[in-house]
Amino acid sequence: MKNLCITFLALIIIIATVCFAGAANISASGADTDYLRIHVRANSNSAIDQQVKYEVKDEVVSYITPFVAECVTKEKAIEVMTAHLSEIEEVCTKALEARGYTYGARAEIRREEFPTRVYDGVTLEAGIYDALIVELGTGEGDNWWCVIYPPLCFTAANGDVEYRSLIYDIIEKYFNR
Repeated sequence: MKNLCITFLALIIIIATVCFAGAANISASGADTDYLRIHVRANSNSAIDQQVKYEVKDEVVSYITPFVAECVTKEKAIEVMTAHLSEIEEVCTKALEARGYTYGARAEIRREEFPTRVYDGVTLEAGIYDALIVELGTGEGDNWWCVIYPPLCFTAANGDVEYRSLIYDIIEKYFNR
C-alpha cells in the first residue's frame, strides 16, 4: 500500500509539473485557439473618446462578468455572448448617453486578425481569433482588449469565483477517506 501511495504521489507531481510548466508560458497561435477575445474600440483617438472608451468598458465588463463566470468552454462563451449582444449594445449606448454622447455602439462576435499581445503573463500570438467586438461610434479609435475565455480579465474583480485544482481534489479525496 505504501508503494502504491508513493507511486500515486510521484505521478501527481509529474502531472503537476507538466501542467504548471505549460501554464507558465501560455501562448496561442492562429485560428485554432481556445481564446475568445474582447475589444472595445473607441469612436476616435481624441482624449475624450479614449476616456469614454474606458468608462464604457467598465460597464460592459460589469455586465458580462456573471455570464462569463458560467462558461466552461470557448464555444459556450461564444453562445452566451451571442445571446446577449443586444443587451451589450444597450449597456454601451446607455453609458455613452449618460455621458452626453449619441453616437451609439455596436457589438458582434467575429473572427479577426490580431497582432501579438501580452496580458498578465499570457502571450497571444498574432493570428485570427474569435472576438466580441464592441465599436463605439465609428469604432476607428484605439481599443481596449482582454480575453473573455478563459476569463483573464473578468474574474479578478469578481471575488465570488472559486478556482479549483483537480489534482488537489484527487489527493484530498484519496487521503481523507
